[in-house]
Amino acid sequence: MAPADAVAIVGAGPRGAGILERMAASAPELHPGGLHVHLIDPYPAGAGRIWRHDQSPLLAMNSMAADVTIFTDDSVDCAGPIRPGPSFWDWAQDLRAHGDPDALGPALAAEMRAVTASTFPSRRLQSAYLARVLREVIAGLPRGMRAQIHRTRAIGITEDGSAQVVHLEDGAALRVDAVVLASGHLDAGPTDEERALAARAGGLGLRYLPPEQTTDSDLSVLRPGERVLVRGMGLAFVDLLVLLFEGRGGRFEPEEPDDPDGSLRYVPSGAEPRLVAGSPRGMPYHSKPHYALRAGRPPLPRFFGAQAVDALIGSGEPVDLARQAWPLMAKEIAWGWYHELFLGHPDRVRLPWAGFAARYAQLGWETPEMAALIAAAVPDPVDRIDFAALDRPLDGVRAPDLAALQPLVRERIAEDLRQHLDPAHTPHLGAFAAMLSVYAQTTRLAGSGALSARSRAFDLARWQSFFNGVASGPPGFRVRELLALSRAGFVEFLGAGMWVDVGDGAFRAGSATLEGAAPVTATALVDARLPDASAARTVDPLLASLLREGAVSEDVLVADDGTVLRNTGLIRVRPADGALVDASGAVHPRRFAVGPHTAVKVAGAFTRPGMNAQSLRYNDAVARAVLQCLPGAASGASAA
Repeated sequence: MAPADAVAIVGAGPRGAGILERMAASAPELHPGGLHVHLIDPYPAGAGRIWRHDQSPLLAMNSMAADVTIFTDDSVDCAGPIRPGPSFWDWAQDLRAHGDPDALGPALAAEMRAVTASTFPSRRLQSAYLARVLREVIAGLPRGMRAQIHRTRAIGITEDGSAQVVHLEDGAALRVDAVVLASGHLDAGPTDEERALAARAGGLGLRYLPPEQTTDSDLSVLRPGERVLVRGMGLAFVDLLVLLFEGRGGRFEPEEPDDPDGSLRYVPSGAEPRLVAGSPRGMPYHSKPHYALRAGRPPLPRFFGAQAVDALIGSGEPVDLARQAWPLMAKEIAWGWYHELFLGHPDRVRLPWAGFAARYAQLGWETPEMAALIAAAVPDPVDRIDFAALDRPLDGVRAPDLAALQPLVRERIAEDLRQHLDPAHTPHLGAFAAMLSVYAQTTRLAGSGALSARSRAFDLARWQSFFNGVASGPPGFRVRELLALSRAGFVEFLGAGMWVDVGDGAFRAGSATLEGAAPVTATALVDARLPDASAARTVDPLLASLLREGAVSEDVLVADDGTVLRNTGLIRVRPADGALVDASGAVHPRRFAVGPHTAVKVAGAFTRPGMNAQSLRYNDAVARAVLQCLPGAASGASAA
C-alpha cells in the first residue's frame, strides 16, 4: 500500500486550525486517498500563542461571544463544501445545557455560567473554545485523513526531490509533500531607530520597552509611582492598562453603588506607575458598539462590490486608491450608516428611505449635491457620518499644557463611548458592517496587482489605520476603565502627533496638540504596539532561514522610475492561494503561507458568523490549492 500524502501546517492556532478544517471539507472531492497532516506549534494547539491559556485572566477578547467562529455557514461564498460548526456562543450554550462547565476549572466554569451573547469573554475562555474547535475538526476528519500535533518549533525546510523536509527544534524531520506557513504575527528584532533609542536610553539608566506582544513584555521594570511615556493607544495599549493597574492589585468600582454599568472610579494599590500616553491620533480606538442593528444588516455590497472592483482592475491603468476607490469605499460605508439611520430611526430624518436612497445612489461622494442631500434629509449633524472626525478626533484641539488638555480629551472619549453604548446611535454599527464589506473588496483589489505602487505603499496603510481605529476598538468597559484612570490622574493624554526623543537625562515627549508647551519628561518609555512586519528582522528561525536561502522574499514597492517607495516587510505570496514567491519571482508549487506576515491582508483568524467572511473564503482557497498540489490529488484536480 502506497504511503499517504503528507502536509505540514506550521502554526496550530486558529489560522492553522481553520486551514485544517477547510482541507477536511474538500478532501473527499480533491484528495480521496490517504492524507497525513502535521500541525506544528510550540504553543497549545487550537489556541496558539495569542490565545493560550497561560496569560493573565484579566485579559479579555475584543469580540462578543456571539461574534466568534472559524466554521463556514450558508453566507460563505467559497468553492469548498459548507460545513457548519459551533460558534463560541453555540459552544457555551451547549456546554451549559448538556456538558460539564466544571471541567474547565473553577474560574472558567464561573465565567462560562455568566457569559451572554453580548459579553466579551476572557482570552482564557476563548482558549478553551479554540481547543474544543480543533478537537472537533480532528474528530470529524474524513476517512483516510489524520492529523498529528507536534508541540515544538519548525526551524527550517529543505527539499529532497519534490519532497519538503521540515526540520523541527526537537531534532525530528518530517518528510511531507506540501507546507503551509500559518504562524500568525511574527516577532521582529528592533529597527535601527529602536536600537539607537535603546542604546541612548540605556546609557542614561532609562528603561525602554520596544514594540512586542504586551503579554510577553517584562513590565516589572516599570516602577510604582514612576512616570512612564507610552507611544501607541491601540489594543496593545489597552492590554498594558489591564496589566499595570488591575494586574497590580488596583480595582474599579462603580461611582454610584446602584449603577454598576455607569462611570467607574479607580482604587489604587500603590504598585502602579503613572502613564502619559500619545499616538498619531492621540485617542484610543473607537469603542465597540454594544447594541444590535434595528434595521437589519444593510444590503451589501452596494457601491463597492465585485462589479466596481472588476471595473477598476480591468481599466488597464494603475489604480489610485485615494482618488478612484476611496469615493466608492466611503459611499459604501456611509450607505451602511444611513440605511440604519433611516430605517432604524425614521423620526430623525426628513425624507423617506426610498427617496433618499434613490437620490443617494445617483450622486458622487464628496460632491456639493451629496452634501446638500444629506443636510436636507438629516437635520442633526450628530446623525451625519463624519469621516474626518472618526479618523482624527483631535483635529483642531490645542491646549497650552498637559493639565489643560486632559478634560478636552476625556470629553471626546466619553462622548464616543456614549454613542457606542446608546441604541440611539446604531448607525455606527451600520457603518461597521459596511466597513467589513469594504475591507474584503479592498483586499481583493490590492491582491489583483492593479493598484499603483504609491497606493500600495501609502494609501493602503492609511486605509488600514482608519479601519483599525474605527472597527477594531476595545469593549466599552475598557474605555470606562481608561476614563476612570484618567480622572484619578494615573493616565494622562499627550495628544495627537506625538514625538519622542532623549535629552537632559530623560525621555522627552510632546505633541502637535501641545504645540509650544514644555516637553513632558519620564524615566521609561513603552512602545505599545506590535513590531512592524519584517521578514528581514524576524526572530523566527524558519522564516529567517527561508529568507537567507532566497526561498521567500519581502514585498518591496517600487515606483515606475525605480524609486523604492517602501519595503512592507511582508512575504510575497500569490494572492489567489497563498503560494510562496521566492527571490527570483518564481511561485513554489508546494509551499504556501497565510496570515498577517504575508502580503495578502486577511482580517482575523476567526470571524463573525453569517458575514461571508473573507478569512473563511481565503482559508478555503488556500486549503483547496494545497490539496490540488499533492501527488494523490483526484484526477482532474491538479492546480493550474
